[in-house]
Amino acid sequence: MRKVSYSAIIILLLLSSPLAAAPKVLVLKIFATINPATSDYIQSGIEKASRENFAAVLIEMDTPGGLLTSTREIVKSILNSPVPVIVYIYPPGAHAGSAGVFITLSANIAAMAPGTNIGAAHPVTIGGGSKNKNQEELMKKVENDAVAFIKAIAKVRHRNVKWAQNAVRKSITATAQEALKEHVIDVIATTPLELLEKINGWRATVRGNMVTFNTAGALLVDYPMSTRYKIVNTLAHPELAYILMLIGMLGIYFELSHPGAILPGVVGGISIILAAIAFQFLPINTGGLLLIILAMILIILELFLPTMGVLAVAGVISFILGSLLLYNKSSGVVLSTSVIITSTVILGGAILLVSYLIYQAHKRQVRTGQEGLMGEIGEAVTKINGKGGKVFVHGEYWNAYSDSTVKKGEQIIVEKTDGMKLKVKKY
Repeated sequence: MRKVSYSAIIILLLLSSPLAAAPKVLVLKIFATINPATSDYIQSGIEKASRENFAAVLIEMDTPGGLLTSTREIVKSILNSPVPVIVYIYPPGAHAGSAGVFITLSANIAAMAPGTNIGAAHPVTIGGGSKNKNQEELMKKVENDAVAFIKAIAKVRHRNVKWAQNAVRKSITATAQEALKEHVIDVIATTPLELLEKINGWRATVRGNMVTFNTAGALLVDYPMSTRYKIVNTLAHPELAYILMLIGMLGIYFELSHPGAILPGVVGGISIILAAIAFQFLPINTGGLLLIILAMILIILELFLPTMGVLAVAGVISFILGSLLLYNKSSGVVLSTSVIITSTVILGGAILLVSYLIYQAHKRQVRTGQEGLMGEIGEAVTKINGKGGKVFVHGEYWNAYSDSTVKKGEQIIVEKTDGMKLKVKKY
């Protein structure tokens, strides 16, 4: 009789156990604003779930909203996902506001935990830009576009179109119970495991095909946001990116005006790089960014060209125009007027400070080299006349001459330098 390996028996038992055959659900967690990093994170998670044959993707969400452009990318990823997507407003006390409403409605299964709420999807400007007639017209267009977008999502997922429209137009909200009654969501569950048990056996359309959820006893596999996504998630805030760019400009400006300071240049360089990374993930208007780059060039040129402040003024004007045009306003991103004014005052103040320091340095008497000896007081070491002599000045012995006779030991003052000789007179 052959000996049977205990290891082989254990492996066979594991493979035949219910645990080995349990379906897997990939869990993504969105507990912040919706931005380009969020969009990339969700898309990456869906691709992983498809590649590794997960039964579904579960997005746990608690968000106040975010960028409309990023929301569109997320909705597109969910609607075209090859695996079923469940959006779950969780934990209790969480909410799905603004962009979160669009994402919730786009899911194959929309769920909420008790004590959560959803709604208020009216588009707003990020950054608190001041309102004017043009701004109001622009926001009206953005609102109409958002209404069309959310209605299309609701129709595709067979949800309450009227409620979805009012969430944008009137910023209405709903509790979990109200959302279920209004057919905005499909189920209420206290925990993710309870949710998966409740929807087991449900059917949903995935890329035109009917799919049955096999989620009873499923293993929840967390897909945490990577360090890269976390960094971008922090940087991808319109006003933070703008402030980093301003710090970068000031740092480089101070370094060039005071060569060798090192610290301003290092801080400025790092800030510029971080701002550039952030701008890759934000709806940037190229014209506005070019105006700010031009402003930086003009302000730096002012340090080296005697234009009496003309280039500096032109640079500040270019900076203001670039700030106003920096972000694509149709995305709902508008820089706060107070931030622009404060930044302009800081930039202008820095230019005035550096200009004042340079002016003071030019006025200050030279203290090094031969020129630094002008006006210095010393002592005649020998008798000095037109033929010459020696003096002790500034801790050094110098050959000197004088138009009048100076006796040994008398104090002298340096009138001028003449090559390696000093012209002196009696003090």
